Parts: sequence; C-alpha cells; structure tokens
Amino acid sequence: MNIIILGKPGSGKGTQAELLEKHFFHASAGDFIREEVKKGTPLGKRYNKIIANGNLLPDKEVTSLVLKKTKGRKNIMFDGFPRTIEQAILLEKNHIKIDKVIYIKVPDKVIISRLSKRMTCEKCGAVFHQTVNPPKKKGVCDFCKGKLYVRDDDKPNVVRNRLRIYNKETKPLIDYYRRKKILYEVDGNKEIKVIHRDIIKILKSF
Repeated sequence: MNIIILGKPGSGKGTQAELLEKHFFHASAGDFIREEVKKGTPLGKRYNKIIANGNLLPDKEVTSLVLKKTKGRKNIMFDGFPRTIEQAILLEKNHIKIDKVIYIKVPDKVIISRLSKRMTCEKCGAVFHQTVNPPKKKGVCDFCKGKLYVRDDDKPNVVRNRLRIYNKETKPLIDYYRRKKILYEVDGNKEIKVIHRDIIKILKSF
C-alpha cells in the first residue's frame, strides 16, 4: 500500500510520519533534496542555488528525484510530496498508485500558536515547546545545555506567510484527492498518540 501524508507546517505531520516508518518506506522529498545538497552532487548544487534564491524546485525535477529514490520500493509513504496537482499527475503517469491520502487537519490559528512557542537548540537542533514540551531550565537545552531560540520561520508573521503559500498550493491537491475518494481527514488538534491511533485505524480499513 502506498500512501501520502499531508499537513500544514506545524500540523504534526513530521511526527506522525516518523511513527509510521516501521510500516512504510519514508519518502520525504525535503530529506531527499537535503541529502543531495549535503553530498555536494551536481544536482545538489543546482538545488541549493534554487532554494537559496527562495524558489521551489520545478515539479518535474522534484518528481524525478522522488521516483529515483523510491525505485523498486513497496509500501511507500510520501511525505511533503506531491505538493501540487502537477506533481500528483506526474506520479500517476509513472504508474505509482496511491491507495490512501491522510490529511492531518489543524486550524491556522492553532498552527500559529504552536510554532510561535516552539524553541530550537542552536547546538544540537533539539526542539522544545513553551507549553507542551518545555525545557527543564528556561532557555537551555536539556540535552547539550545549548541556548534555545525561536527560528525566524517560526515567528508569527512568517508562519502566516508559510500558511498562505501552503493553503494556496495544497488546497487544490486536497480537493483533487477528495474527488478521487481516497482522502481521509484526521483531527490534528489532539494528543500525538491519539492522532497516530486514528491514522492506524484508517490504514487498517484498506
């Protein structure tokens, strides 16, 4: 079974994808791109230049990379891909059948509250939250004692812009899969374990 997991920035999509890794091959478009950039491959250098200019990779390039990384795989969980209808159509043209699309739905106001209270360690990258997962000592990482800070892309005005772009790009994709009757919405404004349980119920109904 191949699935897609969708969700706005801060919806908890990444956490749920990690919990599902024991059941699926985790195909994260973002991870694939970062891997190429880190390796310094010709493609990675090209990707880095495009991203550094604040642009998104063309649909065909992203799809080509994802197909390359998932070739011969079964039980794939696509994460962060497709992001557009064009990418979804390209996936289908390459004979990748999607069985279920899980959409973790969270209101924008909740997303803004979540991300604006998120803190990241400048040394090890550990993530904390002022209310849900606060550090033992204010402003200090529990693991490496590094300083915690709020990332620029987690600040309210930036989060609102990220949500605006996501809603513009991805709403048509959500409607696209809803028309195909393979879209399943999950309430993402619950505890992590409850959301995971709800997703597993959907997957077992296949």
